[in-house]
Amino acid sequence: MENKKIQIKTKSEDLKGVYSNLMVVSNRTKEEFILDFLMVLPPEGVLSSRVIVSPDHLKRMAKTFQASIEKYEKQFGRIEETKEGESSDEKIGFVSE
Repeated sequence: MENKKIQIKTKSEDLKGVYSNLMVVSNRTKEEFILDFLMVLPPEGVLSSRVIVSPDHLKRMAKTFQASIEKYEKQFGRIEETKEGESSDEKIGFVSE
């Protein structure tokens, strides 16, 4: 398989990124997962971004995330997870429907 270079186009405002402190993962069909990234500042929240991916792509993403975390922890040390009840608002985080 030949590696081809792909040029990615982006708008400068997209390079700033968006902040998210809550992610909701849902799958209502066999063909897709919906990842909703939200910015929640009680009493309300705003959808920052919605990403829709196929199940096999999500599985590849999960493997990539795990490899990235392992690489990060080798370089910077273990990432300590906030335990339930320790955060200022227990309902903010990651949710799977």
